[in-house]
Amino acid sequence: MTTSTITAKSMAGTAANTPIVDVNDLTVAFRTGKSSTVRAVNGVDLQLGRGEVLALLGESGSGKSVTLRALIRLNPAHISTVTGRIVVGGIDVNTLAPQALQDFRGGVASMIFQDPGLALDPVYRVGDQITETVLRHKGGTRADARKRALELFERVRIPSPERRLDAYPHELSGGMRQRAMIALALSCDPEVLLADEPTTALDATVQIQILLILRELQRDLGLTVIFVTHDIGVAVQVADRIAVMYAGRIVETGPVEEVIARARHPYTLGLLSTRSHGGRLEGKRLATIPGNPPDLSSLPPGCPFAPRCGYAEPRCRETDPPIAARWPERTYQFTLRQYC
Repeated sequence: MTTSTITAKSMAGTAANTPIVDVNDLTVAFRTGKSSTVRAVNGVDLQLGRGEVLALLGESGSGKSVTLRALIRLNPAHISTVTGRIVVGGIDVNTLAPQALQDFRGGVASMIFQDPGLALDPVYRVGDQITETVLRHKGGTRADARKRALELFERVRIPSPERRLDAYPHELSGGMRQRAMIALALSCDPEVLLADEPTTALDATVQIQILLILRELQRDLGLTVIFVTHDIGVAVQVADRIAVMYAGRIVETGPVEEVIARARHPYTLGLLSTRSHGGRLEGKRLATIPGNPPDLSSLPPGCPFAPRCGYAEPRCRETDPPIAARWPERTYQFTLRQYC
């Protein structure tokens, strides 16, 4: 299956009212021994419309990155089992043959990694890596592919872009490497961009610059973006909707402002309390969530957050109550201003 075939199928399968990302009951389990299994993702549902930006929010180990990698089948097949329905751009990802999967990655969905070292080969010039990617997916001449690489470097605002094309990854600063990786991810005009904490390793000033570039590119190109982060402030800056993950499950989801102003799950409330600037401004100590995330190889019965939850009732340790019944009386008020 060629890139053009995949793109045609993608366009045919994503009508205006059809989700461009449609995930149902996604489960990803890793085999860690002869009889040990870690269920890193456990029954996730996700639907995104074209041009929408979703932030996956949660602590480390909640299943965010594993979910993202499952969308383009990057989790190692020899130790993982993936079940559920994954449709991206009208294409059933689980049914793609190896060659078609290579065309799909980059041509329909592309990924920005947290560490540029995972995407940029240290022994090849950065410009050559983008040029080869363009030639592989879009064809044409090497000169045209090089011109495309230069255009992308200019778009992500790399200083002296023509000279930087001939640089090796180690010759670029952390911020420039991240911009180069964004350029690489966009080189074949994907419809869906997956960003796995792309600003975490950067200092605050560079982080803001990268976020502004990503937001501008998303708007200009009409990209659908899933942005993994543990920082509520980042989610507020880039996303239309938030999905909060805990222990491999999505415990709460909705528009950004609604989730922050009317959070219902105690875990969401805990995250909001720990990140709110309001407490700092008032001279109060920030709240913390006690304990640690659960062992995913042996989850307790009932709600997995119950052992850490200050509002848990006996029933929470036996069954997982519906979200509408979790928080009938709210005692916190949060606003977007507290996270900007």
